[in-house]
Amino acid sequence: MTKTLYSSIPTPLTPPKLEEDRLSWLRLFRSRRVGVATFHRLIDEHGTAAAALEALPEVARAAGVADYAPCSVEAARAEMKAARKCGARLVCLGDPDYPALLAETADAPPLLWAAGRTELLHAPMIALVGARNASSLGERMARLLAGALGEAGFAVVSGLARGIDAAAHGASLRTGTVAVLAGGVDAVYPQENAVLFREIGRDGLRLSEQAIGLQPQSRHFPPRNRIISGLAHGVVVVEAAARSGSLITARAALDQGREVMAVPGHPFDARASGCNMLIRDGARLVRGIDDIVEALGPLALPEKRVASNWRDQALQHQAAISRPDPARAPLRRGSGRAANGGHPPAPADPRPAAQVVPLHQQILSRIGPSPIAEDQLIRDLGLPASELSPVLLALELEGRIARQSGGLVSLAD
Repeated sequence: MTKTLYSSIPTPLTPPKLEEDRLSWLRLFRSRRVGVATFHRLIDEHGTAAAALEALPEVARAAGVADYAPCSVEAARAEMKAARKCGARLVCLGDPDYPALLAETADAPPLLWAAGRTELLHAPMIALVGARNASSLGERMARLLAGALGEAGFAVVSGLARGIDAAAHGASLRTGTVAVLAGGVDAVYPQENAVLFREIGRDGLRLSEQAIGLQPQSRHFPPRNRIISGLAHGVVVVEAAARSGSLITARAALDQGREVMAVPGHPFDARASGCNMLIRDGARLVRGIDDIVEALGPLALPEKRVASNWRDQALQHQAAISRPDPARAPLRRGSGRAANGGHPPAPADPRPAAQVVPLHQQILSRIGPSPIAEDQLIRDLGLPASELSPVLLALELEGRIARQSGGLVSLAD
């Protein structure tokens, strides 16, 4: 499902070389009411960020805004100091390390903060996004696809949300994962992904156009989504409701001329309604790694993989991950992988006990109309069968779940 871009690709800006010039870029972008489009227009009109900053108060007065003051030198220097403290690096549009695909988009961020393995900025990327309240099958599919894409030479980019995003990041930590944040590159959100946040900062890459230390608000997520799609050759939606942030990412991908792909789901499962709508409207149906690569074509294949090799590796990974997962093991210190050699398990929930989601709600959130093996549910929740079985029985007696032959359970009709 692609959409041709009819507007011309913007001419790349001349990146700032001197530290003072980079400070001016940061000041201009952090100034009140200066977004991406206004930043580019001011640079086009005044030549440099320093000249634009000097003209900005008069521009504001002409627009009816009195007593306007741009972002101060002190505030910008404080942000740069905070970035150095958290190990973040400033990447400006036009820099050699600025992601090439993102630079081609009409609303490319003038600057990005990058924390972690900045060499991943040059990696070919595929975006994997989906529901926060993901089902167990949805998370399993996300892990399968992310792991196979990593073995094929792609970095996986997502938004570090709970559910599908977290599963995709965890499965691609070893091979390369990029988390685009709605808040500052140092701001942990959500808190339940704190461990994964730190792992990505060490073994992957965190990116954000927002100020260091900024806690995300709802308005920050749609702009974040256009960066996710802009970085990638294509976007794969694993689970998504009819109205969700994942569909915002898919729409941004269409506007940027990216390939949009979706994993189908059960018609009765609201978490699959968005994916099914995308497929109805022309998105590529995804059953595995082969469908993604076929949709992208040979030009998107990582150069480091030869054609005869990447497919075998991807299929081997897919076959391995399709087998029942071994018992979860804790992460070893200093390792991005689980002790069993697979992908890292979900981080422990750091919330106080009173805020932890009750077990029956956790179970219902992971079950859909499509049956799932009870053993798989036990592994996904990381709980002993003796603790899970009584709750399953209670839910069955309440008529909320149904048991099927072969040890399968699903939501009741």
